[in-house]
Amino acid sequence: MSTIARPLPVQTVVVRKPGKRHYGTHIFLIVMAAVWLVPLVWSLYTALRPKEDTDKYGYFSFGGSFGFENFVQAWNQGGFSKYFLNSVLITVPTVLLTLLFASMMAFAVSRVSWKFNITLLIMFTAGNLLPPQVLAAPLFEMFKHVSLPYSVSDSGNLLNTYIAVIIVDTAFQIGFCTFVLSNYMKALPQDLTEAALVDGAGIWRQYWNIIMPLCRPALAALGTLQVIFIYNDFFWPLLFIQSGDRLPITTAINNLQGQFLSNYNLIAAGAMITLIPTLVIYLVLQRQFVAGLTLGASKG
Repeated sequence: MSTIARPLPVQTVVVRKPGKRHYGTHIFLIVMAAVWLVPLVWSLYTALRPKEDTDKYGYFSFGGSFGFENFVQAWNQGGFSKYFLNSVLITVPTVLLTLLFASMMAFAVSRVSWKFNITLLIMFTAGNLLPPQVLAAPLFEMFKHVSLPYSVSDSGNLLNTYIAVIIVDTAFQIGFCTFVLSNYMKALPQDLTEAALVDGAGIWRQYWNIIMPLCRPALAALGTLQVIFIYNDFFWPLLFIQSGDRLPITTAINNLQGQFLSNYNLIAAGAMITLIPTLVIYLVLQRQFVAGLTLGASKG
């Protein structure tokens, strides 16, 4: 028997065009990164130089020696150990209270159907648009007339206490956190809470046992941002706290200022010391921070 040769199938070759290169975007990002990093790197460079070398060669020079003497002197002269503890006493309760209240409010406006969902969310978000300086005088007078026992406050009112700063920082940060968490919770499947409701779970159980575990990436991202925001806050502690030994670490740099002459190398070292805690927290929570932002962006 003779076999008939069949033609081989024709293979089509797909020629992929090279992707469009976004040179403009890359150049823009490089320029913006340099704008942000150059002052930081220059401050670190200044902090590592003795004042004698900068007086001799100038601040914009590369001569002289390097060392950590400015950091040691700034730590001792500025009293950073005491001020760092003050910042911890303000930052930790504020972040925990902000995330707790914001998550409750976000659950109420995103997972519970009632008449004032959108109205309340708009009110909380609009509160962030009000400049803090506008409320400085009214809040100061209000706290001055709130009486407290002297066992709690040596001033007899809310002034000169950590409580005043914690209250104001929490109030100002709740709006932003509520907005972010409400958008994140809206993207979660509605079937979760409906099934829990059928099984007899109440509102609190739905919030704490079902929704909150799913919001851990968003809470980690917000927690990182809130630590940075509140730790770096300078305005409210300086307004409400009069005792120098209770001020946060952001005010410790004032102790490095001379009466007639300022050692900018020493001040730069103090600024670098205040930067270290927030940098460490970001590096530790970097994975959760990025995951929270990515998941929040991909929902919906």
